Amino acid sequence: MARPARRGGGYWVYLIPSLVLFLVVIVVPFAMNVTTSFTRWSGVGTPTWVGLGNYAKLLRDERFWASFQHNVGLIVAMAVVPTIIGLVLAAALFDYIGRRFGTRTASALRAAYYLPQVLPVAVAGVVWGWMLHPSYGAVNQIFGLKVNWLGDSDIALATVMAVMVWFQLGYPVVIFMAGLQRADPALHEAAEIDGASWWRRFWHITIPQIRPEIFVVLLTCTIAALKVFGPIFVLTRGGPGSATMVPSYFSYLNFFQKADVGYGSAIATVLALIIVVVTFLFLRLQERDS
Repeated sequence: MARPARRGGGYWVYLIPSLVLFLVVIVVPFAMNVTTSFTRWSGVGTPTWVGLGNYAKLLRDERFWASFQHNVGLIVAMAVVPTIIGLVLAAALFDYIGRRFGTRTASALRAAYYLPQVLPVAVAGVVWGWMLHPSYGAVNQIFGLKVNWLGDSDIALATVMAVMVWFQLGYPVVIFMAGLQRADPALHEAAEIDGASWWRRFWHITIPQIRPEIFVVLLTCTIAALKVFGPIFVLTRGGPGSATMVPSYFSYLNFFQKADVGYGSAIATVLALIIVVVTFLFLRLQERDS
């Protein structure tokens, strides 16, 4: 008598394409990058093994440490500030705009906030470059200023941070509004009947109910800030000087302009390890909080 086939026994077959893609796109290039980081290589010819030489050089490189300091500012601009503003905007759209003007109006405004996420980074960067141009830029023309927003080393990083807040804001708004749709409305109604203000309901009811979404937004936006490249490349190329240099662009600079592939690989490897550690810490913190 034939044995009945086990249900779901062959599900792993459907994972093979994803596993192959993961190996080809992620694992193999990362392994090659780590191997290259232990060599001195210009991209052509035979690499020369130098062991930990590139990492020792990296620890003494002031530009490398300065780039990570700039990355901290971008984490604030791309993760912390958009999360805070996004929470308030999502709650206002969901609780006030949605109820007073209808869900279609709230959805339209949500789409408007999310629009920068849809735009290609190169297009958005070029447009912002025009708007911030010191001679004919719209920002200076509107406010009657003569400020070199991206060319002054004292304010270039702050300007990029402001642009990244605009660019990143729509993502948390969408995530938080989706989280609010699963929140229990009875708690808000009971608190409103008891005379609680909108701010008290937001702080004591809304935020605790969408805490998982807050963790997701903070984690993904922090990772995006650590590996940000496109906006820096389009807007400032890490300048003026090194005022807006970040690790990803610093790695690119050594890879393709200085032809120091080994050192660029070392920078990329350290950046990848930092992202892994940050992700692990976020997940542990979420598990402890849940």
